[in-house]
Amino acid sequence: MRNFIVLLVLGWVFQVNAQDAKPVFKNGEAQIVKAFEDENTWIRHDLWVETSFDTDGDGKMDRMHVDVTRPAQTENGLKLPVVYESSPYYAGTAGNAPIFWDVKHELGENPKPRNHAEVKRRGKRPIISNSQIKTWVPRGYIVVHSSSPGTGLSDGAPTVGGDNESLAPKAVIDWLNGRAKGYKSRTGNEEVKAFWSTGKVGMTGTSYNGTIPLAAATTGVDGLEAIIPVAPNTSYYHYYRSNGLVRSPGGYLGEDIDVLYDFINSGGEDLIPNKGIFKDGDAKKFIRKRDYANATVRDTEMAKGLDRVTGDYNDFWAGRDYLNDMKPMKAALLMSHGFNDWNVMPEHSYRIYKKASEMGLKTQIYYHQNGHGGPPPMKIMNRWFTHFLHGIDNGVENDPKAWIVRENDKRSEPTAYENYPNPAAKEVTFFLNPGAPKIGALSLDNSNAKGKETLVDNYSFSSEALAQAEYTNHRLLYVSPTLKEDVHISGVSSITIKAASSKEAVNLSVYLVSLPWNKGRRTKITDNIITRGWADLQNYKSLTESKPLQPGKFYEMTFNLQPDDQIIKKGQQIGLMIFSSDNNYTLLPEPGTELTVDLESTTITIPIVGGITALQQAID
Repeated sequence: MRNFIVLLVLGWVFQVNAQDAKPVFKNGEAQIVKAFEDENTWIRHDLWVETSFDTDGDGKMDRMHVDVTRPAQTENGLKLPVVYESSPYYAGTAGNAPIFWDVKHELGENPKPRNHAEVKRRGKRPIISNSQIKTWVPRGYIVVHSSSPGTGLSDGAPTVGGDNESLAPKAVIDWLNGRAKGYKSRTGNEEVKAFWSTGKVGMTGTSYNGTIPLAAATTGVDGLEAIIPVAPNTSYYHYYRSNGLVRSPGGYLGEDIDVLYDFINSGGEDLIPNKGIFKDGDAKKFIRKRDYANATVRDTEMAKGLDRVTGDYNDFWAGRDYLNDMKPMKAALLMSHGFNDWNVMPEHSYRIYKKASEMGLKTQIYYHQNGHGGPPPMKIMNRWFTHFLHGIDNGVENDPKAWIVRENDKRSEPTAYENYPNPAAKEVTFFLNPGAPKIGALSLDNSNAKGKETLVDNYSFSSEALAQAEYTNHRLLYVSPTLKEDVHISGVSSITIKAASSKEAVNLSVYLVSLPWNKGRRTKITDNIITRGWADLQNYKSLTESKPLQPGKFYEMTFNLQPDDQIIKKGQQIGLMIFSSDNNYTLLPEPGTELTVDLESTTITIPIVGGITALQQAID
């Protein structure tokens, strides 16, 4: 009997302690709390949050489908901050459907029509996603997800960077702060209150899911205290175009913004009256909301705005460039990206980090050397959210501004730097000495930068093959002396090129490479490619207005390559490769276009830590 009483008392004490559990912090980080760790006790439910827009044609404010996962203690008065992730992917995608544009045509031609696909919605209420939950709920956070407009069980239309993709997460954050209404059902009036929320929200996610935190932050919504975007697409123009050139994201040759629209369009199953949207003899009285979205967004706004003929920057693209919307932003920004991400390229993160820093916002940036995705180490993220969401004074605002994973280090072991780019990096200008069709020289001396050299476009040759070729007329290649010491590049390289085309339009591809090319079994992602860039010479004067080239006439253009931070090891040479069509990224016109470069007026500027002094020490 005595043992039974002891067990009963101990059980009661444990239950009381569990009910009274609170977040615990050590060394400035939220710790896993045993009472929050048992997922069998978590409360999981879903709801719909009403927004301030109607984009699906039903005459009602769109509602976003939201799920919530929270510790049981929040039912008894405990309030916690929220980690929030939103996505268009949760309810399914078009997968490998053949919906890309055909890229084998001349520049400036109207492309052939492409295929479309229907996405079949998946998922079962109340769970939208399980992401973030096991990381943050045990550490004293509530995790919230939402399907973005027009996907899953959310109302609205997918707009791929349109205003509703900023206002939708804003509405969810407003609901978490008691400023917007949530409902138990999609069309009902029974309200749901976020009584368990402190009102402090942090957002995170990768790729498109990393874009949405930035989109929400640009609204300046109160309560969004901090964001951790990972490899975010911050401008759909920069994702699908490059300096006026139609240029695909790496791995997705022929993708464009309307393709991504089809890829994510998993919502819109409900019917609405057909109010003249379709006037082609179809006598349907009702149409799906998805059909309405297709007609108004994909087949009208996108069809008119994306412009695969010229590749110019216009109002359509400007409206999907978050750099233009940053003025209201006040959330603390911890940015994360990979320098070898050739899908969402590293300029996407750098341009936003740079602007946010200039605005005086709290910022840090984490770069690793790998490809797409990859969040900062848990310690860095934990300190960020612990300070800005829980209000713990852990000194995170005094931590180094930049964390760079060095070439042979683990992602979890970045090197701290004062900032990115490295403040000690200085621009060094290189000149081009002739050598085609063999290999010319990159030199600090312009005395031999004379003459003109010509390459012939042929997409049959890959960039890798061209960089390794000792003799070819399909690229121009200029290399530095062999490095006797390591050289640290940090920042944005830029090229000024004066060139002429034998046709009215020509692809222009520029790579910085590390030679000799490593093609062994142990080749690392940091070998060979330093950085790269692409441009349309027709946009030599303006990004918004291209003009056909006069064959044989020389035009001068300056543009940036992708940001980088890389140590080029001694024994290597830095090479500048200029070629035309890039068969992994650009349109692929018939081979034969000639591109002639004026060497005297062409230079490449590279940011090197220690500047010209460090470089001279490395090559002398």
